Amino acid sequence: MSDISTITFGLQAFVTLLVILDPPGATPIFLSVLGDRTRRQRTLLAWQAAGTSLFVITLFALFGQFIVDYLEISMPALRGAGGLLLLLVSLDLLKGSDFSGGGKIPKNLALVPLGTPLLAGPGAIVTIMLFSQEVSNTSMTFALSLAVLGAHLIIGVTLMFSLGIVKIIKESGVALLAKIAGLLTAAIAFEMLMTGIKDLFAS
Repeated sequence: MSDISTITFGLQAFVTLLVILDPPGATPIFLSVLGDRTRRQRTLLAWQAAGTSLFVITLFALFGQFIVDYLEISMPALRGAGGLLLLLVSLDLLKGSDFSGGGKIPKNLALVPLGTPLLAGPGAIVTIMLFSQEVSNTSMTFALSLAVLGAHLIIGVTLMFSLGIVKIIKESGVALLAKIAGLLTAAIAFEMLMTGIKDLFAS
């Protein structure tokens, strides 16, 4: 019976994380910031974004409650901060800021905003902290670890294979995609910010 519950726990964690991390939703923003980087650099960015998200999620799975308690950070404040950060990114996308860097990487977009807060945002952080609190034995720890790793492998593969879209839509299509991604990101950011503010006043 415990084996069944452990498997169920792992599957629930995997599905929940995958839905919240939302690899397809991150794809338009990922494509819009690629600029004129080589295919190798684009592939590296895809896996760096997944790796950054994995690091952040793992960090909060292990030490999340300690971090928020020690720094006296509330979840509404964390959600609001993530919303503000995404809002700044959305403004850059809407204004058409140059993310290409002339083939270099002046700022690692795989870390911010792709890895966090777009993938490993407040929702994913709260989710992994809740699942971590339910862990009561070694098998559940292993199941949760597999769920987190599996979700991020899917993220990396999704972003990597999305690179084929660039060949089809060309530079003008990427520019259009950046505007659409900026609008969608602004909406996500505003939703996160408003939810954070409402939760802050509700508490």
